[in-house]
Amino acid sequence: MMDVKLIRLVTGEEIVAEVLDWQNGVITIQNALVVIPQQGQVGFAPWATVIDNDQPEIGLDMKHVIYSVAVAPSVIEQYAKIFGSNIVLPEKKLIV
Repeated sequence: MMDVKLIRLVTGEEIVAEVLDWQNGVITIQNALVVIPQQGQVGFAPWATVIDNDQPEIGLDMKHVIYSVAVAPSVIEQYAKIFGSNIVLPEKKLIV
């Protein structure tokens, strides 16, 4: 199961990415998308546009990260559409 998080950087950028590892002060991610606020919604664009597809991992020094949080199920669904279906989506439940 992929661990998709919203990561806020000290630059103010918010990125959605798959977290691969988190140790020794470095968070390793891949398939990063920058969140672009739009009127009443958000859009996504590639964050590291010229990265080598054979080595897609990016190491972020934790001193550049303000926070990392879980994303909404709707964001995970959109992320899965962009990067493939290896993401396990949470089961939808009815509220009665």
